[in-house]
Amino acid sequence: MTPATTSSASRSHPATAEQAPRDAPDTPSATPQHPIDPDGLSWPALSTTRRRNESEQDKMARWQRCAAAIRTVLECLGEDPDREGLRKTPERYAKALMFFTRGYEASLLQTINGAVFDEDYDEMVICKNIEIHSLCEHHLVPFVGRVSIGYLPDKKVLGLSKLARIADMFARRLSVQERLTKQIALAIDEILRPQGVGVFMECSHMCMVMRGVGKTTSKTVTSFMHGVFRRDAKTREEFFRLAKD
Repeated sequence: MTPATTSSASRSHPATAEQAPRDAPDTPSATPQHPIDPDGLSWPALSTTRRRNESEQDKMARWQRCAAAIRTVLECLGEDPDREGLRKTPERYAKALMFFTRGYEASLLQTINGAVFDEDYDEMVICKNIEIHSLCEHHLVPFVGRVSIGYLPDKKVLGLSKLARIADMFARRLSVQERLTKQIALAIDEILRPQGVGVFMECSHMCMVMRGVGKTTSKTVTSFMHGVFRRDAKTREEFFRLAKD
């Protein structure tokens, strides 16, 4: 379940040093870059751009190259890729990898699909406990967890399911949790231009559980605040309280 929560936010507080007006520029240290390009790939490599635009024939050729590479990996592990249990593993795993990274084939505009609505609502909107699954780009092993997304609208709201779809679009790529958290926030800011956006994420990383330090109960927590969520402590505290409840 991904319950959506609406709550009273600190929109009515007078502007102070901690809370600048909406049209006041952020300080340089508080102003994130907006690396969300129009097609929604975000920091795309040339190869990922090609993947989204390739033909069915090109997709098949990519899958076959991936399967051949996985066969080589099995051989490097000391396995026999022709034994019964592994005979179709290269093809199966290549198909699975294409699914795990299908976010490269999605665009932000396609994901939103026009679900931005004019609405005279200016209190906080939160969709929390959204399950996410991604692959760490350092070891190509999974990290899994939950993300909570909140924003303070400025006369526009987003279809609630689109918050989860945006998170999934970026998660289904090779990533790191820190960047994934930021990408989700900046994408929502790019779409809605709200008063502020907050993203809170908690994940378990298999690179810490299955290898290395082997800490099976460890969790990694990241957050990214933008706009009034960054400037105003009361708004930020309200978001964290609701996101963690």
